[in-house]
Amino acid sequence: MINFCTLFNTNYLAKGLALHQSLVDSCASFHLYMFAYDDETYQILSNSTLTNATIIPLFEIENELLLEVKKTRSTSEYCWTCKPFIVKYCFTEYKIPNCIYIDADTFFYNDASILLAEMGDCSVLITPHNYYSLYNQSSSSGIYCAQLIGFKNTKDGLTVLEWWMQACLRWCYSYYEDGKWADQKYLDSWPYMFNGVHICRNIGAGVAPWNLLNHPLSGNGKQLMVKDTPLIFYHFHDLLYLSNNTWCIGGYETPEHALTEIYQPYIKTLLSIDREIKKQHPEIDSLNTKDVNKINTLSGKYKLGMYVLGLKAASKQFITALLFSDRRRHYKNNYIRIE
Repeated sequence: MINFCTLFNTNYLAKGLALHQSLVDSCASFHLYMFAYDDETYQILSNSTLTNATIIPLFEIENELLLEVKKTRSTSEYCWTCKPFIVKYCFTEYKIPNCIYIDADTFFYNDASILLAEMGDCSVLITPHNYYSLYNQSSSSGIYCAQLIGFKNTKDGLTVLEWWMQACLRWCYSYYEDGKWADQKYLDSWPYMFNGVHICRNIGAGVAPWNLLNHPLSGNGKQLMVKDTPLIFYHFHDLLYLSNNTWCIGGYETPEHALTEIYQPYIKTLLSIDREIKKQHPEIDSLNTKDVNKINTLSGKYKLGMYVLGLKAASKQFITALLFSDRRRHYKNNYIRIE
C-alpha cells in the first residue's frame, strides 16, 4: 500500500477532494491522510464518505514550537512549515512504512505505486521541476519541487525528515534569502547531504505548467501519455477561479491538447465538487474565488523585487521571464470558461 498525506484549508477544499477522487480512480491500494487547516474543512471532510482516508485536525500536530512560528508566518508559509511535521505524525501515530506528502492541487491519472517501486532501496523521493528553459527558476525557487516528497519510515528517511523539520522551523518564507525559499529550496542539498535520496526519473510524475513545453502530451483522458510514458500526476499550479466565471491558468504557455485533455476535465470536476459542497454549506467558497478586477496580468512571482536573486547566476533568466512579450501575452489570454 502507498500512503499519502496532504494539508489544506477551505480555499483548497475542492482541489483536495479532487485529489482524493483521483487516487480512488487511479491507485489500486492507497490511504490518504488529510490534515484540515481549519474547523470548517475538518467538519466538511469528516462528514463526507471518503474511502481510504483519515481526517486529522491540524491542531493534532501543533506543538509549542509550531505555534510560536505561526505568529510570524502567512497561511501559505505556515502550511509549508507544517509539511514535514504531518509526515512525521503519520509515521508516529499510524506506524506506516511509507508516506508521500502531496500538494492538494495535484491530480493523479495513473497508479502512483510505480514511484515507490522506482525508489528501490532508497528512503526519500524528490521530483525535479524539469523547467522549460525560458521558465527556469532553479536559482530562486529550487531544482526540485516540494509538490511531492516521499519518505520511508527508515533510519535514512527519518534523518532527512527530521532535518527538514528543524530547517522549516528556523526559516520558511515566501521570498528568496541566502539560498533559501520556503520549504522547497532546502531540497537542493539533500542528494549531497544524505544517504538514500532518489531523484525521480519518471517524466510522467510532476508534469506542471512550467515544464509542459518539455513534455508533449498525447492520448485522451483515459490514457494520457508524456512522450511514451503514462502521465502519473499533474500539478495545477496557479489555477485561479475568477469572479466572472472564468479560470486563469497562469502565465505559462499551455498547448491546446493540455487545455482540452487536462485543464477542462479537471475544472469540471472542481465545479461539480463545489456544487455539492454548497448544497450543505452555501457559505463555503471551496474554489477560493478571486475578484477579476484585482487580478494582475503578470504573476507576482515575476515582479521585480519579489525575490532577491543571486543576480550573477540568474539575472538573465529573470529579466527574460519578466520582459518576454509572449510570457506577458499568456497571462492576458490564459483564461478558460466552462459552462
